[in-house]
Amino acid sequence: MRVATAVLTCLILGSIAAASRPPGEPAAVTGVVSVFRKSKGAVDNGEIAIWLKPEAGRSGRSSTPLPRVRLKITQRNKRFEPGMVVVPVGSTIDFPNLDPFFHNVFSMFDGKRFDLGLYEAGSSRGVAFTTPGVCYIFCNIHPDMSAIVVVVDTPYYGVTNRAGEFAIPNVPSGRYELFLWHERYKPEGPKDFPRDLSVPEGGASVGVIRLVESDEVIAPHKNKYGRDYTPAPVSPVYKGEQPAGSVIPR
Repeated sequence: MRVATAVLTCLILGSIAAASRPPGEPAAVTGVVSVFRKSKGAVDNGEIAIWLKPEAGRSGRSSTPLPRVRLKITQRNKRFEPGMVVVPVGSTIDFPNLDPFFHNVFSMFDGKRFDLGLYEAGSSRGVAFTTPGVCYIFCNIHPDMSAIVVVVDTPYYGVTNRAGEFAIPNVPSGRYELFLWHERYKPEGPKDFPRDLSVPEGGASVGVIRLVESDEVIAPHKNKYGRDYTPAPVSPVYKGEQPAGSVIPR
């Protein structure tokens, strides 16, 4: 019932907006993602990345430059906040440390490999994401800290809220491929995405996109040296970088 109500709301709001919009003006592509879960717990359909890529030779690919945004992923209470963002290629993300101890942000995965080194409370370091892909972000000191940056080569993207709703603004009319990504949620059919989508003037609603929770187990990640994390002893905070394989106190 909640999903049906959300879809109906999206359609009604989309129709009202389209009626008041000047002809030819870019509009929004909206929809709802519904996840079938095999595990128990609170329902949260948020942090699912959605993006549209104009088909080759169609409007949007060459005429629309990618915006270069600058965002922050804050380190606070041994957490990354927010835990997931979507940015276009060429964007920069700053990683300010608001904890009263050191952090070492790094990524050794697809999309962008980097190591910001050890830096203290109150300081910040940034990374430019220049390649499309999914970047898993970790801290070399605190194994429970993780974040995800999805880098896309299109200006048309969005992220679902907890109800699974999304809206991609300012999409010109034309033909697109619809992509989505989540770490654990997958399409019902392996060939369901990318999906062709025709966007008319005034925008479009894709209705309900159904995903299922994956059975794949997420293995614990290694530190930046490719080794298992070692529990830190209780000792004063170290003021500098440690050699490979050593333990940095929390």
